Amino acid sequence: MTAPADWQGGARQGLAYGALGLPLAFVALPLYVMLPNHYASAFGVPLATLGALLLGARLLDAVADPFIGRWVDRGFARSGTRVLAMAAVAAVVVALGFHGLFFPPVQGGNALLAWCAFALAVTYLAYSVLSVLHQSWGARLGGDEAVRARIVSWREGLALAGVLVASVLPSVAGLGAASAAFAFTLAVGVWLLSRAPRPQRADAPTLPMRTPLENSAFRRLLLVYLVNGVASAVPATLVLFFIRDRLDAASQEPLFLASYFAAGALSMPLWVRLVARLGLARAWLAGMVLAIVTFAWAAALGTGDVIGFVLVCIASGTALGADLALPGALLAGVIQRAGHAGKLEGAYFGWWNFATKLNLALAAGIALPLLSVAGYTPGARDAQALDALVIAYCLLPCGLKLAAAALLVQRWIRHPEG
Repeated sequence: MTAPADWQGGARQGLAYGALGLPLAFVALPLYVMLPNHYASAFGVPLATLGALLLGARLLDAVADPFIGRWVDRGFARSGTRVLAMAAVAAVVVALGFHGLFFPPVQGGNALLAWCAFALAVTYLAYSVLSVLHQSWGARLGGDEAVRARIVSWREGLALAGVLVASVLPSVAGLGAASAAFAFTLAVGVWLLSRAPRPQRADAPTLPMRTPLENSAFRRLLLVYLVNGVASAVPATLVLFFIRDRLDAASQEPLFLASYFAAGALSMPLWVRLVARLGLARAWLAGMVLAIVTFAWAAALGTGDVIGFVLVCIASGTALGADLALPGALLAGVIQRAGHAGKLEGAYFGWWNFATKLNLALAAGIALPLLSVAGYTPGARDAQALDALVIAYCLLPCGLKLAAAALLVQRWIRHPEG
C-alpha cells in the first residue's frame, strides 16, 4: 500500500500534521515526570499516597481510552470539521487542567488531594482525546513501512522537541511561563492540523469495540508494547529522584533532561533509515538492546558523575527514539493487514493508549510504594535507601526490557503474520 495522493512527505505537510505532537508531549513530561516530585517536595504528599492517587487517575483514564477511540472513529466518519472541533474543545480543557494542577486553589490536606484527583482525571481524559485523534489521523494516511515510519517520526520528533522545551522551560522561566507556552503551542498545533493532509472519509464504524482485541497480530504486538512500556515508564517516573539523591546533581537537571530528549529527537532520522535496512521490528529490537546496555551502565554511577549520566541520557534518549517512532508504525501496518484501515484506527489506538496508560499507572503505583517500603524517601542519603533507588531506576528496567526483547523475537519477528 502506497502513501495517499495528498501525502507527499515534505516538510510542510510533515510539520502541519506533526506539530500537535509538540504541545501534547510538552504537557506529558510535567504530568508524568515532574508532577510526582512537585507534589512530594512542594506540598509534602507522601510517596505512597501520591503513588495511589496517580495509579487511580491513570487507570480511570486508561479504561476510558477504548471508548474515546470509538468516539474518534465516529468523528472521522462524520467530517474533518467535526474532528477538528473535537480537537479544539479538548485542547481548551487540557490547557486549563494543566494550569490548575500546578497552581492548585488549595494548598494542603485532603482538599489538595481531592483537587489533584479531579484535575488529573479531567486533564488526562481531554489529553487522551487529542492523542487518540492525532494518532488515528496519521495512521489513516496509510503507506508502506518506510512511509508510516516517516509519518510517525514527524509526530514523535516534534513531540520530543516539545519535551525538550518542557524539560528546560519550567526551571528557567517557571511553571507560569511553561503553562502559557503550552497553551499557545497547543492552539498553534490544532490550527496547523486543520491544514494538514486529511484522511479519506470512511463509513461509520459498525464492528464492535472489541474487534482489535480479536486480531491476534494486534494482541501479540500489544503484549510486547506493554512490557516494553513499563520498562520505560519506571525510570521516567524515578529519574528526578535518581538525579537529586543518587547523583546529588539537582542543578544539572536541565542538562540531563535536555540531553535525553534532544538525543531522542535527533535520532529519529537514524531509526527511519535503519527501518529501510532492517525493517520496523528488528530496528525496534536494536533500540531495546541499546536501552538495556545503557541502564546497566547507569547502575554503576554515583555522586557527582555528571558526565557519565549525560552519556547515559544521550544513549537512553537515542533508544527512546526507537520506542516512539517504530511501535506506532508497526501498529499502522497491523491495521492495514486486518482490512480495518480507514475504519477502526481510533479503536486500535484507544486500546493502544490503554496499554500506555497502564504502563504509567503500574510504574507510579508499584515503583513509588515499593521504594517507600524499602525505606527510600526524597532526600535520602543512606546506603540502603540509595541501593533501592538504583535497583528500581536501573536494574528493574533492564529486566523488563530483556523480557520485551524476548517477546518481540519469539512472538513477532519469527511469526510476523501468524
